[in-house]
Amino acid sequence: MRIAVTGATGFVGGAIAAAAEGRGWEVVRFARKHGNGLTFWDLTQDPPTRLPVVDAVVHAAAHVADWGDRAVFHRVNVQGTQAVAAAYHATRFVHISSSSVYPWWEACVDRAEDEVATRHLSPYSYTKARADVEARKHPNSVVLRPHGVYGPGDRTLLPRMLANIGRVPGAWRPVLLSVGHAGILHQLTHIDNLAAAALAGCESGLRGAVNVADAEPVALGHVLREVLLAVGRPDVLVRYLPWTTAMTVATASEVLARLMGRPPRLTRYAVSQLGMQRTYNLDRLHEGLGVAPVRTTLVDAGKWLESVD
Repeated sequence: MRIAVTGATGFVGGAIAAAAEGRGWEVVRFARKHGNGLTFWDLTQDPPTRLPVVDAVVHAAAHVADWGDRAVFHRVNVQGTQAVAAAYHATRFVHISSSSVYPWWEACVDRAEDEVATRHLSPYSYTKARADVEARKHPNSVVLRPHGVYGPGDRTLLPRMLANIGRVPGAWRPVLLSVGHAGILHQLTHIDNLAAAALAGCESGLRGAVNVADAEPVALGHVLREVLLAVGRPDVLVRYLPWTTAMTVATASEVLARLMGRPPRLTRYAVSQLGMQRTYNLDRLHEGLGVAPVRTTLVDAGKWLESVD
């Protein structure tokens, strides 16, 4: 099989491309930079004059951040998705969406593939929701909705958690601040599970949205403790801010960020994703795509987290 992958130099796109090549597939790697083995395509610009012919395209490119210029998010996430879908209108289209398209104000408890929410706390989640809708307009598309993607190459989820380690007045050792409580259940997504779902999507004729996650939910406190042990920081205490307190702090942080012209330390989007249960129904992943995901694993996390700048 010959596939194209957008965002092929990124965390998700790179892992999908590598997994495809591991199966002996031929991969066209689209990227927003020039380099050996790459085909240049800035999604905010016109597509290449001659598009490579492929059996399927995996659209993994996206502007991913908690904060930023809404116009940039729209150009990359919404218009970029429209451009790729239009360029490959007659080709199998696998779009990497996000679980953040679901309502932020309520818990996800074994949530099925519901329609996307219309209200969002960040340009990222808003434009990912719009892109999700645009991708499903393609006549032969499947949309994958992972939650909390992690694994080798992750520069966002776990590194961001570790960045919150600091000193708190009155604490006798370093503290990692989180939201909610240690027992909140999350169904994270190892990058290998997402890559397996993407390749299955290339071969499958399944259409519509599909939740993608690890086999079983895990408690937030367990994940944080495992990460701390993996990076050699068992000395760090974990403390949790109540939801309402965290939202108040995040709101103030965002107001200050707008005044100062710099990113906030904490966003309402981050609080909403971390501080409520986020678990998902995986029936379509199992039955529609034939993927049996592995459980959440942080084996060797210390090694790949050390490589993050």
